[in-house]
Amino acid sequence: MAYHHQLQIHNNLTRRKEPFTPIDPQRVRMYVCGMTVYDYCHVGHARVMVVFDVVNRYLRHIYGADRVTYVRNITDIDDKIIQRAQTNGEPFTALTERFIGHMNEDAEQLGVRRPDLEPRATLHIEEIVAMVATLVERGHAYAAANGDVYYDVSSFPSYGQLSGKQLEELRSGARVEVEEAKDDPLDFVLWKAAKPGEPAWPSPWGDGRPGWHIECSAMSTQALGPHFDIHGGGLDLQFPHHENEIAQSEAACGCKFVNYWMHNGFVRVDNEKMSKSLGNFFTIREVLAKFDPEVVRYFILSSHYRSPLNYSDHHLEQAKGALTTLYTALRGVAASTTTGLAGEHVDRFFAALDDDFGTPEAIAVLFELAREVNRLKGVDDAAAAHHAAQLKQLAGLIGLLEREPELFLRGSSAAGGLTDGEIEQHIAARLEARRNKQWAEADRLRDELKAQGIILEDGAGGTTWRRE
Repeated sequence: MAYHHQLQIHNNLTRRKEPFTPIDPQRVRMYVCGMTVYDYCHVGHARVMVVFDVVNRYLRHIYGADRVTYVRNITDIDDKIIQRAQTNGEPFTALTERFIGHMNEDAEQLGVRRPDLEPRATLHIEEIVAMVATLVERGHAYAAANGDVYYDVSSFPSYGQLSGKQLEELRSGARVEVEEAKDDPLDFVLWKAAKPGEPAWPSPWGDGRPGWHIECSAMSTQALGPHFDIHGGGLDLQFPHHENEIAQSEAACGCKFVNYWMHNGFVRVDNEKMSKSLGNFFTIREVLAKFDPEVVRYFILSSHYRSPLNYSDHHLEQAKGALTTLYTALRGVAASTTTGLAGEHVDRFFAALDDDFGTPEAIAVLFELAREVNRLKGVDDAAAAHHAAQLKQLAGLIGLLEREPELFLRGSSAAGGLTDGEIEQHIAARLEARRNKQWAEADRLRDELKAQGIILEDGAGGTTWRRE
C-alpha cells in the first residue's frame, strides 16, 4: 500500500507543531532569507542552504516537482557591502557579482539545488519604493527630518507576535543612534537617505536606498503574492528581521503574510558560538578543503534542523565514518532499478521526515537498510539488490548517496598521497606476490598502503580499496 503523507511542521509563529496544509495544493510557496554577498559563505550559511534544500526536495516529492515554488533572495546592497567595496576600491556590483558566484559554487558542492527564483534587492527597487509609499499612505510609516523613512511600530498592534517580545520590554533596552531621527526607538528604517559617494536610487523622499527588512517583504510579495505558505531562515533572523517583515507586509497588504515560520538552529564551534572575534569562524571553503562536501552535508542532516549544531573536526570525522558505512553497503551490489518505494523501511523513513523533517531518524532507517544489504550479500542477491535500491532512493530524497560508491570510497588524492594509478600498481604487485606465495612481501605492500591511508578489502571478486 502506498504511504499517505501527513507532514507536520513546527510553526514558530504558534510555537507548536501543526499539520501542513498549503493555501493552494497546486502551488506550494516557500521563501527563505538568503545571503548578504560581501564575503565567502560560512558554516552557518551552509546549514541554511542544506536544511531548506531538504525541505524543498521533500515538498517536491510530496506535491510534485512542478507544484513547488522555492524563492531564496540575495541581499546585494547594504552597509557591509558598501563598506567592503569602498575598502577594496571597486564598484559594489563587482564585489556582489564575485561573491554570488562563490556562493553558487559552495551550494553546488554541498548538493544544494538552485531555488526556482533568486531575486536580488537592487533589481526590485521599484517594488520596494511602492511598498514604502503604501505604508506612508496608510499611516504606518513617516518621513523623518533627516530624509530617512521609518516604520511606525506603534501603528501595528500585533508587533512582537513572532518573537513573543513585549513592546515596553523592547523599548527599555533600545538605543537610538545619534544620526537617527525616529519618533520611537523601536521604529526601523524603510528607506535610507543617500550619503555622499554611496549607491542611490530615486524615490518620492529623495535619493537613497532600501532598508534591509523592506527588501524581503517586497521581493517575497512580488514573487509569491501577499500571502504564502512557508517563510524560513536562520534563528538569528526571527527578531527583528522576520518580525519586521510581518509588520511591513501585513500593514501594506492588509492580509496575513505567512502561515508557517521555520527557523534552523545556530551553529556552534566546539560548543562556543561561531564568531570572527573568537577566531572560530569557518568558511565553507575552509571546511571543504579538509572534508568531502557530502560528509559536510551528512553532518548537517545528522542533527534536527531546529537544534543547535556543534561543529568540530571530530564530528566531521564521525560523519565521514558513517557515510563510508552506507557507501560500503552499496559497493558491489547491482541495485535493482524497478523497486517501488513501499515497505516497512520506506514507511518509517517517510514518517520521520513527515514529523517536522526529522532527518536524524530518517538517517537511522538508512542504516537499518544498509545492515539488511550487508546481511543479504552473497546469500540472496536479489533481496540485497532490492534493499540497496531502496537505500539509494530514500537517501537521494535528502541529497545523500547520489554518487557511485567507488567514487566516494576512493575519495580524492587532492590532499596529497598516492594517486589512483599508484594504488592500483601496489595492488597488482601484492597480487603477484601472493600468487608466488611471497607472504611477507604481500603484507609489506598492504602495510605500505595502510600507512598512506589506503584500506584494502579482499573479497570473492578480487581486491577493492578505499581511502581512510
